[in-house]
Amino acid sequence: MNVKEIRDMSNEELTKEISSLSEELYSLRFAQATGSLENPSRMKDIKKTIARIKTVQTERANAKDAQ
Repeated sequence: MNVKEIRDMSNEELTKEISSLSEELYSLRFAQATGSLENPSRMKDIKKTIARIKTVQTERANAKDAQ
C-alpha cells in the first residue's frame, strides 16, 4: 500500500487497516517463532505500512490542531 492510497482513506478506514495489519503481523511473528514462515519480508512490509498509516494520522491531527 502506497502513501497516496493511505491519504485517500478516511480516519476510520485507517484505524481498521492498522488493526488488520497488526493482527497479521502477530500471526506472522508466531509463524516465524515456530519456523513455518515462508515470506519473512512480509513482516517488514507490514511494519512499514503501519508506520505510514500512523504518520498520516499524526499529520491529520497536527493539521486539525493548527486550525
